[in-house]
Amino acid sequence: MAKDFYDTLGISKGASDDEIKKAYRKLAHKYHPDKAGGDEKKFKEINEAYQTLSDKTKRAQYDQFGQTFGSGGQGGFGGFSSQGGFDFSGFQGGFSGDFGEGFGDIFSDIFGGGRSRSQKQPGNDVQVDVEISFEEMVNGADRDINLYLKTECDVCHGTGGEPGAKEETCLTCKGSGKVQQTVRSMFGSFAQVSTCPTCQGSGKTYSKKCHKCGGDGRIKQEKKINIKIPAGIDSGQTISIRGAGEAGEKGAPNGNLYVNVHVRPHREFQRKNNDILSSQHVSFAQAVLGDKIPIKTIEGQVTMKVPSGTQSGETFRIKGKGVPVLQGSSRGDHLVKIVVDVPRKLSRQQKKLVEQLRELD
Repeated sequence: MAKDFYDTLGISKGASDDEIKKAYRKLAHKYHPDKAGGDEKKFKEINEAYQTLSDKTKRAQYDQFGQTFGSGGQGGFGGFSSQGGFDFSGFQGGFSGDFGEGFGDIFSDIFGGGRSRSQKQPGNDVQVDVEISFEEMVNGADRDINLYLKTECDVCHGTGGEPGAKEETCLTCKGSGKVQQTVRSMFGSFAQVSTCPTCQGSGKTYSKKCHKCGGDGRIKQEKKINIKIPAGIDSGQTISIRGAGEAGEKGAPNGNLYVNVHVRPHREFQRKNNDILSSQHVSFAQAVLGDKIPIKTIEGQVTMKVPSGTQSGETFRIKGKGVPVLQGSSRGDHLVKIVVDVPRKLSRQQKKLVEQLRELD
């Protein structure tokens, strides 16, 4: 039975190029023979499927004719050797030949691909959740939060060396900040360049490590950060504060802080876009005859006119009493839904008046 390349990658026939590439990355990492739990046969099937579906021409042929299209052995792939493996005769430190665009990038994720990985690692990003009231959502707020995270050492200022200690060339990397190792796999040997584990890419060490951070250049400590929450932010939105995350290695950039904002529900108000919604009960007489009634808004009480003949469910708009537009100068309105209270029990006189009203209709 012919193999279904779409089933092999676990995608639909209408999958986009990005979805195909993402599925391949995930499966290649999972089944690579050099990894624990890898499966060489499954890995070859995944590669075969990807080579076809990542090439627009081959994919079109496959969709029309199935797996038997073309010539050249296994589905017409010139990149396979007669022994069922890959032909790397044209390999010059990067993937080429019959592998298609983006194939080398994927393999570099697995093996390093000969690319330098000597860049110092930036600090980790940090995420926190902050809850605010409905009023704070409308007016904006300040929050002080305490985080326990890696910060730059205040003794060595991130160098890792004891103040006054002699600066020396790293013996492991000879000052380059990089080390090279050879990775062997079913595809052959690959040179992988990575950050020197001794100097973390700086190319230098010190005769004595910092007594406070032990040479890392960073210490874990509690840090208070003030967060300004803008007026108009909605529940579920995130504030990004660049550089407020953990400190990077040996002078590398700090990570970022992401603040996920959650707005507590209000007992009387609801938000819809930039409008605030509420309901107001009025008596049957007020609805019939009209009246001026007090309405509670987020900014205090105002008076609103209810026209005579108002029906239950009608909505009236109070301009400019809604939620400010985020990072804007305008704001929404307050919408009041009228609920007419029809009395359940009437006195004899009330019944008589209603009957008279009915006779006039």
